[in-house]
Amino acid sequence: MANGKGYRQTLNLPDTPFPMRGDLAKREPGWVAAWQKQKRYEQIRERCRGRTKKFVLHDGPPYANGDIHIGHAVNKILKDIIVRSKTLAGYDAPYVPGWDCHGLPIEHQIEKRYGRGLPGSEVRRLCREFAAEQVERQKRDFIRLGVLGDWDNPYLTMNYANEANEIRALARLVDAGFVVRGLKPVHWCFDCGSALAEAEIEYEERTSPAIDVAFPLDPAEQARVAQAFGLAEAPQQPIFAVIWTTTPWTIPANQALNVHPEYRYELVATPKGCLILAAELKDAALARFGFAASEVETLGACQGAALARVTFRHPLYDRASPVLPDTYVELATGTGIVHSAPAYGEDDFRVWIAAGFPQEAILTPVQGDGRFAPDLPEFGGLSVWEANPKIVAALEAAGALLAHAPIRHSYPHCWRHKTPTIFRATNQWFVAMDLPRPDPLRDNHPTTLRDRALAGVDATRFYPAWGKQRLHAMIANRPDWCISRQRHWGVPIPFFVHKQTGALHPRTVELMEAVAQRVEQEGIEAWFALDPAELLGDEARDYEKVTDTLDVWFDSGTTHLHVLRGSHPELGHPAAMYLEGSDQHRGWFHSSLLTGCAIDGRPPYDALLTHGFVVDGQGRKMSKSRGNVVAPQEVCDTLGADILRLWVASTDYSGELTISKEILQRVVEVYRRLRNTLRFMLANIADFDPTREAVAPEALVDLDRWAILATATAQQQITDAYEAMEFHRVVQTMMHFASETLGAFYLDVLKDRLYTTPAQGHPRKSAQTAITHILHAFVRWMAPILPFTAEEVWEHLTGNPEESVMFHTWYELPAIPDADAVRERWHWVLDTRERVTKAIEAKREAGEIGANLEAEITLFAAGARYQALAALGNELHFPYIVSRAEVVEVATAEEERVEARKSPHGKCARCWHYEPDVGSEPAHPDLCGRCRSNLTGSGETRQWA
Repeated sequence: MANGKGYRQTLNLPDTPFPMRGDLAKREPGWVAAWQKQKRYEQIRERCRGRTKKFVLHDGPPYANGDIHIGHAVNKILKDIIVRSKTLAGYDAPYVPGWDCHGLPIEHQIEKRYGRGLPGSEVRRLCREFAAEQVERQKRDFIRLGVLGDWDNPYLTMNYANEANEIRALARLVDAGFVVRGLKPVHWCFDCGSALAEAEIEYEERTSPAIDVAFPLDPAEQARVAQAFGLAEAPQQPIFAVIWTTTPWTIPANQALNVHPEYRYELVATPKGCLILAAELKDAALARFGFAASEVETLGACQGAALARVTFRHPLYDRASPVLPDTYVELATGTGIVHSAPAYGEDDFRVWIAAGFPQEAILTPVQGDGRFAPDLPEFGGLSVWEANPKIVAALEAAGALLAHAPIRHSYPHCWRHKTPTIFRATNQWFVAMDLPRPDPLRDNHPTTLRDRALAGVDATRFYPAWGKQRLHAMIANRPDWCISRQRHWGVPIPFFVHKQTGALHPRTVELMEAVAQRVEQEGIEAWFALDPAELLGDEARDYEKVTDTLDVWFDSGTTHLHVLRGSHPELGHPAAMYLEGSDQHRGWFHSSLLTGCAIDGRPPYDALLTHGFVVDGQGRKMSKSRGNVVAPQEVCDTLGADILRLWVASTDYSGELTISKEILQRVVEVYRRLRNTLRFMLANIADFDPTREAVAPEALVDLDRWAILATATAQQQITDAYEAMEFHRVVQTMMHFASETLGAFYLDVLKDRLYTTPAQGHPRKSAQTAITHILHAFVRWMAPILPFTAEEVWEHLTGNPEESVMFHTWYELPAIPDADAVRERWHWVLDTRERVTKAIEAKREAGEIGANLEAEITLFAAGARYQALAALGNELHFPYIVSRAEVVEVATAEEERVEARKSPHGKCARCWHYEPDVGSEPAHPDLCGRCRSNLTGSGETRQWA
């Protein structure tokens, strides 16, 4: 045994079937299948039955339209992390996934496949079939990510009961008086042939013709203009108000001119007449018109309010265009005078109505297909885009065009068709934001929906906190919500309106309930197939059946009623949290807030969590054309879902989430280090039975007590981070604990005790007891993030494949006696360890020693450091992994130092320590006394390390 090879069999070397390689991509599908067979989600629900604390994260429904992408994966993984962590924290935390199934994107797919012009009933049938197919595809991929939920009983907005209850939700808003009809400008897509919600709009760069147009003053108004500008009499030259616009197609619908009441306007004499311009924009405008400074003269100035109701004439048609002052006018570009077409601008419309002009007088020459009405002079039948250059030419021919140049600017586009949209005034159904209605939560005191929603935002917790200000600003500035769409595939607005007056039927709420009952049995087709006489009898001849459908955001925005209190009443209302991407401040968060405040007077959620979008390693948006798309399915098939989940958890979701193959490879390395640590611990407790062999806390070796205390500290940090929804902090703390606290110190020090002391001796059982406690805590920490690996560890830890870590809560670590003294002692040991490492490294670089165990050290320490180190006595060398250590007391901290030297003694063939008694017994010439005792005697004792 001179080389020590024969002693290997006498060591307690680690052994475990827990594989070094995770092979996650190959093995995870088997675990998924097992969880489904065992009905793991239902098992967890049963274990949580009776818990007094409840946490419901209500699933924001993804759209049933195409395979999931990396953003979907991030969203679902974050939700699963939260639900799992809340379950481990002792909450009853059900999770019901859902899907948004109606709306234009699905109908658009059917149009692409089958063309337009299909009967509405056929469109709805095909849309329902398509949505059902997409739900199944997405469900499969979500399950593969390890997301636990009620997958056998999700909610679908197209389920008949949900469609019916959505109608009931609308009836609640009608009954409360929030639903109104009116002619208002809304985003309109010519390709959709429908109004669009703000959330359905994307802004893209577009080149448009920017023109400056002169509107001539009505001759009867010359004296008023002279008086406004402080002139004794009107100038001899003609007078013009000059506007600037990037939408020439709106000129035929011009009905007014808007100025800011407080801005300064000047009357400027030029070779083309006297022009009225904002003083701040005058010089830039005159330069644009090509006038030299010597050619112009300012005749007078006034505030915009002085021009109120002064009438100008349309440059192309014989009609008036009065000046209507309003504060929305800006000085960023143009002339400071805005041409107003009330049918095609939100502010234009608002100012027109505020000025007392009737809706009926608004000109609406643009039809739903984007073409001018055939009877419009000069431009009838043209699309607005075809008309643009012709209108510019007509203005030039009329002598009204002062400047014309292309401009590149941000312009609204349809999110589905990627084509430019316009604002267009149409008769639509709206949820009124500023109509005071009796508030049941405030003793029926009238409040507006805007005020309720703003109060709701203030009462909501936001993760991250900046979301509150963003949503607050959106609610404060939003117009009335247009909830009607002119499509086939959507929940109907089941109204009957009087043919002459346009008024809703006086029994509308009652009739809506009758419709809801039919939809509950037959789906939305029940309304579209309905003969009004079936519900109205003889009154049917006086009423029209509305064929509009609800904005799809109303579908998802009312799930707090038709899911939380409808299809899945076990969830309950309100939800603890809604979680979605940052775009949902104007989408699902927004619509849910408005409907919740209209129906219940409060938001349907207590908290909102927002995550950012995924970009590539260079911060660019994912794009097939760029070739930078990272598909979650591919990551699962090559690296495993746990790797994807670890990436999600490691990333600060409050900003953009960056992903690339290189980033994922770094995540793989982090996972490998973690797995190796877990494997080491499992391997060293393979022969340990905690029910019979566990050592009581007061009898543990001191280092093991410290390890349990360090675990408790890490657990508090980790559970606090879970509670704060800061999962990157969870990963950072967990990985630091695994690599530094355990790998670089505790487990490294422990190897000697685990391997060389008697297998059944107290020193080794103490270490195994501590490791078991640590593993029980650690596997729970990782379970929300790495569920596949956690369950694998749990099976090796418990020996029971039918068990699950998710059946339990955060681990209750044992109380350690004299905890403060233990922490204090090991604080000084660890604090000194870095000095020891440097001292040994210096000797190693000098070629004096090789391995640490060749070294002996002397520690010169003062005060509390000396007391802590001296307490370890002859076990002091173990924490520093050297063969011998002694401590010498010095008076001051300045005198503290570490001296290292090569041991002069022989090397033990079994424990590799250099000891003076190696070879002192002829029967074992290669062993030290400690190893002889551990092999043939009573075994060594350990008190400290």
